[in-house]
Formats: sequence, C-alpha cells, structure tokens
Amino acid sequence: MENLYETTVERYRNYVMPTYAPKILFTRGQGARLWDADDREYLDFASGISVCNLGHCNPRVTEAIREQAGKLVHVSNLYMNEVMPRLAEKLITSGMDGVVFFCNSGAEANEGMSKFARKYGNATGRNEIISMDNSFHGRTLATLAETGRAKYRKGFEPEVPGFKQVPFNDFAALEAAVSANTCAILLEPVQGEGGILPADAEYLKKVRALCDEKDILLLFDEVQCGMGRIGTRFAWQSFGVEPDALSMAKAIANGLPMGAFIVKRKYADVLKVGMHASTFGGTPLVSAAALAVQQAFDEDGVLENCRIQGDYLRAKLAEIGKPYSFVKTVRGMGLMIGVVLDREAATLAGILLKHNLVVLTAGETVLRLLPPLTITRADADEALEKIAAGLAELDRMIREEQK
Repeated sequence: MENLYETTVERYRNYVMPTYAPKILFTRGQGARLWDADDREYLDFASGISVCNLGHCNPRVTEAIREQAGKLVHVSNLYMNEVMPRLAEKLITSGMDGVVFFCNSGAEANEGMSKFARKYGNATGRNEIISMDNSFHGRTLATLAETGRAKYRKGFEPEVPGFKQVPFNDFAALEAAVSANTCAILLEPVQGEGGILPADAEYLKKVRALCDEKDILLLFDEVQCGMGRIGTRFAWQSFGVEPDALSMAKAIANGLPMGAFIVKRKYADVLKVGMHASTFGGTPLVSAAALAVQQAFDEDGVLENCRIQGDYLRAKLAEIGKPYSFVKTVRGMGLMIGVVLDREAATLAGILLKHNLVVLTAGETVLRLLPPLTITRADADEALEKIAAGLAELDRMIREEQK
C-alpha cells in the first residue's frame, strides 16, 4: 500500500524545484485546525502566512467557490465578468475612494503599484522610490530592490536602480533622503517579515504631510497587515492616515491567489489601456471568493473578534514571557503578533511544532503569530498553553547549554 508521506516526499525531491524545505504534509484543514498525513491535529497560528484569515475551508468562501466554479471560471480581461467590478466596488466603498487593479500575488501588486508611481513621477522627471530598512515587498527583481533586507538580493545582482532605503519610523532620516528625483515613499504600516514592527502614528502623519507638501506619492504595502489582520479592514484605517495607493494580496480571497492595488480616484487615469495587465487578474472564480471574505467582514464580527482576541493574546503572552530573560517584549496589533527574543526564534518555532502548534518567525529573533481572525477564546488559551510549555522547554535547553 502506498505511503502517502513517503511518496509525496519522493515526488518533491524528483520534480519540484528545491526553493522550499517543507517537512510536514498537511492533508486537510478546518477553521484554525490542520491535520497531517498521519491524521495528527495541529493548531494553526500561521494561517498560510496570513492568507487564510477566515480559517481553513470557511463555509462562506467554500460555497462561493463551488457556486462560481459551476458558472464561469475565466474569460480574461479582454472581456467583462460581472463579479470583479462588484468586488472592486466593495473594496472602494469600504475604504478610500479610487480604482482597483487586480492581479495574482503580493509581489505582483507591489510591482504594479511601483509601475504606477514611476509612470506618475516620470511625467515631471522623477522616478526614485524610497522604502524602509527591514521592509519586505516581494521577490521579483523590482520588489527585491525596494525590499530593505539585503540578504534577499544577494546573488541576483545587478539591482534594479531607482530605489533606496531609510530607517523605519525615523522621520528625520526620511526627510533628509527626499530629493528632487523622489516620486514616492513606500512602507508597510506594520512591518511583517521585518519583525512585526508597527509604524508610529505620528510618524505616518508627518510622512503624509511631507508627501502632500512635495507632491510625492505615499504608498502602503498592506499585503500582510491588511484585510483585517490588525483589526480594521484596511491597515491604514487603524492609523487614520490615508495613502495615495495601497497594495493587498494574501488574505483577500482566503487562500485563492489574488493580489490588487488601489489608487486614489484623482490618479485613476495614470495607467491607461495597454500600460499594465494580468492574465489571471480578477477572474470570476477568485473574485467570488474575495466577495465572500468581504461579506464575512460585514456580517460575522470578524474584525471585532480580531481586536478582542489580539488584545487578550498579547497581554497573556507578556505575562507568560516574564519569567524568561530571553523574552524581550511582545508587540503587534490585532492578530499580527511578535514575541521578540534575544536569540534566533527558529528554535522556539521548532519546539512549538512538536507541541502541534504551527507558528512562523519574522526577521531572525521574532516568533510570529498570525492565527485566523476567527479564533475562539478556547483556541487562544490552547495556544498560550502550548507556548508556555515551549518557553519552559527552551529555558531548559538554554540552562543545559550553559552548564
């Protein structure tokens, strides 16, 4: 009889490019739970890297996919479909007034947003985009160039010109970096891969004022921190600072591949017919799933639950971390939470996986928690119990090493 795990590992080894190193084979999921090939149950506090924000196999999304799959899946943007503009209308009426471009991923959304900024800036001879140290914007050549972590660019030189980085939350450094060639400033309202670092609200207000003064576009990368992750539908709404354009992806369709960027209405004509495109952008199938996500935000109390459970988890994590000198702080917003350590977080993440808790790391020293926004208090308490056990085990390991 075929061993599913062994057969799958062999197929990965023989046929899949080795850009990842997965060790566990998950075969099904429901809500905040995953099951592996041996039917072991895990509590998922990673959500596919903030993708399944409504949990696995959310009934609304599943039903929308099933219904649309029986009608129409794809026709390309050379023709209209009735689902995509309904989704666009919902996104715009729920946030800032503007227009939407649909694509497939966060990197593609950021790439498109940068093209928009370059097209706007080049009209007045400006084409430089300033981004932030420690940022992450994608793995295409252009989004690597605007990513503020040099390790991701190593080996892919020469770098795409026209991008430079400054320290995050440092307004003086940003102001000094602005030049006559600056067309846009790009930042994540909460840095994800860089370590779960929220922007300072006053800093964002100063950046907005600077952009207004100098006719510079303010671009927000909301790929990870948007779509409810920090307790508001769009991340900018948590800070009260509206950008000129924003990107989104990951959770927009709760697991189906979709990205998008929105530009304010006054910039709606910057990109005209033929200037930008995406074959699979806004297909009826993925748009139907994304509409179901928006319906859940409207009707299921998802955003309120995110704020409540997030406040609870951060407070409790701070408590259980107090006895351990290697736990420096707990930070984040909503259910985008970082436990900051004084050492590499990968060791603790590995320990927690043995306790059947799926987590992530951010930067090198931050344990990253991105549970579904639909988690219950019981889910939160179970995760806290596992994390407490994991911290105790790590503490024992450290003590043994120091002997």
